[in-house]
Amino acid sequence: MERLCYFLGFLLLAARLPQDSAKRFHDALGNERLPGYVREHNQLNGWSSDENDWNEKLYPVWKRGDEKCKNSWKGGCVKAVLTSDSPALVGSNITFVVNLIFPRCQKEDADGNIVYEKNCRNDTGLSADPYVYNWTAWSDDSDWGNGSGQSHHHVFPDGRPFPHHHGWKKWNFVYVFHTLGQYFQKLGRCSVRVSLNTANVTLGPQLMQVTVYRRHRRAFIPIAQVKDVYVVTDQIPVFVTMSQKNNRNASDETFLKDLPITFDVLIHDPSHFLNESAIDYKWNFGDNTGLFVSSNHSLNHTYVLNGTFDLNLTVQATVPGPCPPPSPRPPKPTSSLVPASDDSLEQSEILDENCQIHRYGYFKATITIVEGILEVNIIQMTDVPMPVPQPDNSLIDFVVTCQGTVPTEVCTIISDPTCQIATNAVCDPVQVGDTCLLTVRRAFSRPGTYCVNLTLGDDTSLALTSTLISVPGRDPATPLRLASGALISIGCLALFVTVIVLLVYKKHTEYKPIENSPGNVVKSKGLNVFLNRAKVVLFPGNQEKDPLLKNQPGIL
Repeated sequence: MERLCYFLGFLLLAARLPQDSAKRFHDALGNERLPGYVREHNQLNGWSSDENDWNEKLYPVWKRGDEKCKNSWKGGCVKAVLTSDSPALVGSNITFVVNLIFPRCQKEDADGNIVYEKNCRNDTGLSADPYVYNWTAWSDDSDWGNGSGQSHHHVFPDGRPFPHHHGWKKWNFVYVFHTLGQYFQKLGRCSVRVSLNTANVTLGPQLMQVTVYRRHRRAFIPIAQVKDVYVVTDQIPVFVTMSQKNNRNASDETFLKDLPITFDVLIHDPSHFLNESAIDYKWNFGDNTGLFVSSNHSLNHTYVLNGTFDLNLTVQATVPGPCPPPSPRPPKPTSSLVPASDDSLEQSEILDENCQIHRYGYFKATITIVEGILEVNIIQMTDVPMPVPQPDNSLIDFVVTCQGTVPTEVCTIISDPTCQIATNAVCDPVQVGDTCLLTVRRAFSRPGTYCVNLTLGDDTSLALTSTLISVPGRDPATPLRLASGALISIGCLALFVTVIVLLVYKKHTEYKPIENSPGNVVKSKGLNVFLNRAKVVLFPGNQEKDPLLKNQPGIL
C-alpha cells in the first residue's frame, strides 16, 4: 500500500511538472514594477491574467543583450513609442497609442508590406529590392493566406486565434500590453490604439509595458519593447489659463491693475467622461471680494489694488452613477388597513432614484498685480512739408497719448490695408515726462493706403492702437512747376519782341540814303535811326528820356 502511494504521488508530480515549467506571461514580459506594486488587482474589463501560459515556441523571448536582437530587423533597430492621455479620472477611459519608427528610408505601404522609400539613400545606398519585408510573398509559401482560420500560426501568445476581421492579413504585428498583472493582445499595423477603463484600476502611478512582434513566415520575432507610466486619480485634472489685454507676458503670472483678467478653466477629460455631469466653478481671488460660483468655465475679474494675491479654484462635478443596493429593512407589521402593494411601491421608488457621485478638482496660483499702460490713442495725424525736390517721399507725424504708466519704447508696424502683410517695422526708445504725450514721425515711400500699428510698451505692459491712413501723391502744383511756367512766359515774351523787331527792320529797309553822303556815315546813321525807332515803338512812355528828342524842335 505504501508503494502504491509513492507511485501515485510520483504520477501527480510528473503531471504537474509540465505545468510548472511552462512560461507564463509575467515571465515573458518581465517583472519591472513601480514601488508599492500589489500583486492582486481587480479584473480589468477585456484583459487576462498574466498567469496564463506563453507559447515560447511561436513567440520566442529574448533577454537583453541577446545577439539575436541585433538581427531582428533589416537595416537596424525598430523603435516603439508609447504615449497615453494620462492622467485619467477614475471611471473614465485612458487611451494608449504605440507607433513604430522604422530605420531610415523604410515605411509601411498600403498592403502592410515594409518597403524602401523611393529616391531615399540610406547608409548602404539605394536598394535594388523595393521590399524590406514582403509579407505578401511570405503568404504564398505558407498557410498564412489560406483564409481558413484553422492554422495554428494564426494565434496570439496564449493560443487564442486572431480575429478575422476585414483586412486582418495585412496586419503583421502583434502587440502585447501588460499592466497590473494582466495583459491584452492586439493584431495591428505600424500603429495601434488601445483604451482601458479605469474603474478597477488602483489609484496612483502605474506602469504599462508593450512588447511588439513581427510575423516571420510561420513564427513571430520580437522587434521592440517599450514602457511608460500612467496616472489614475480621483481628482479632476484641472488647468487654468489666464490672459489680459496689454499684458506683456502672461506666463510670469504678473498682471495689470484696473484691467479685467480672463480666467479659463480647462478640464482634462479626453474620453468625455464628464460630458453628462453638472460642473460648478467656485472662485476665490484672494482680494477680499468674496466667493464667486459659476457654471461657466470662463470668468473675468479685475484687481483694483497692487500686490500679491492667492487664487483658489474648486471644481465640483456631479457624475450620474449607479445606485448602491438598498439596505434591508425590518419587516413592517401587517395590517388589513395597509395595502399589500406599499412595499413594492417603496422599493420601485428607491430603484428609480438617480444616484450621483461627486468628484472635485483644485487649482491654486499666486499672481502679482502691478501698474501698466492701460490705453493708447492716436489723436492727430499731420503731413510734414518736404523740401524740393523730393516728390516720392511723405512724412507723417502721429500724435499719441496713453493712460497708465509712462512708456519706455514705441514700435510702429506699417502693413498693407488688411493689416496682415507687414512692409516696415521700427522700434525706438522714448523719453517722455509725467504726461504720456509724444509725436511719432514715420516715412512712406510711395502713395497708397496703409495699416499703421502703434505699440507703446514698458517692462510689464504693451498697449496697441491701429489706424488706416491714405498717403496721396505729391501735389502737381509744386514750386518746380511754377518755375517752369515762368520760363515759358519769358520765352513767349522774347518771341514777341523778336517779331516786332523784324517788322521794324523790314520797314527800315525801304529807306534810301542821300547819294553824295559817304557810305559809312549813312550806314551808321541808318542803324542808329533803326534802333531809335524800334525803341520808340516798344517803349513809347519813355520818350522824354531819349537824348534824340533834344534835337527835335520845341523840347528844352
